[in-house]
Amino acid sequence: MTRRPRLLATSDLHVTYQQNREFVTELTAPSPDDWLIVAGDVGEKFHDVEWALGLLRKRFREVVWVPGNHELWTTKDDPVQSRGEVRYRQLVEMCRSLGVHTPEDPFPVFDGEGGPVAVAPLFTLYDYTFRPAGTTDKESALAKAVEAGVVCTDEYFLHPDPHPSRDEWCRARIAESARRLDEVDHELRTVLISHWPLVRDPTLVLRYPEFALWCGTELTADWHLKHRAAVAVYGHLHIPRTIRGDGVRFDEVSLGYPREWKPRGWTGAPLLDVLREGDAR
Repeated sequence: MTRRPRLLATSDLHVTYQQNREFVTELTAPSPDDWLIVAGDVGEKFHDVEWALGLLRKRFREVVWVPGNHELWTTKDDPVQSRGEVRYRQLVEMCRSLGVHTPEDPFPVFDGEGGPVAVAPLFTLYDYTFRPAGTTDKESALAKAVEAGVVCTDEYFLHPDPHPSRDEWCRARIAESARRLDEVDHELRTVLISHWPLVRDPTLVLRYPEFALWCGTELTADWHLKHRAAVAVYGHLHIPRTIRGDGVRFDEVSLGYPREWKPRGWTGAPLLDVLREGDAR
């Protein structure tokens, strides 16, 4: 019996690290008809992202990408020095040249194992509403994070140009993503893909709870219900696991840094089947 195509996922490949680069080099599709979701943080440098996505596009029938915060960084050693919205649009155009789906393209319909589903890549960002206990606004939350010695590198490298702030860019992205999702055929379930988790629950296990400030927005808290999610896929936290909320699976599919994934004993290149039956990892 011929196996139907599967929808697989990974994220946080961080190919700046040589061991991760080797990991990506070995990443192959179990079947040539399988699709791959890449949920952000491929790398910091523009051409590293292009290299990795180009390689994966040659190995999978379709590749679906969303940006993470690292792709949006502008670092001094990156030959591509664009910032903010301009950088994001350049990444989108690069992906299109490779045949990779982005949040700016029509949502593809996956009709393989577990389908049909609308595969919805979303660029959502964060707006500092995942606040620490005892804080009531962005300013007090950031002050508490600074006091705890927890400040995300985004504050230095992720520029929101031309938006006045990252949270205002987030709100613009939420409005655009919501508009796109409202247009999906209401007969279809969805696979919601964002680098940042759509609900706060995954951040509750963070070693430093203040870091949740840079991990999402309360504006997406009901999207898994409102938009008929079969599963929500995310990365960013480097805590690969599956949780459930309102009967919907939330899968973090991060690889992470070598110091994080090597102790797990991973050999080869695992991928998560996001439309699998049950919750076994």
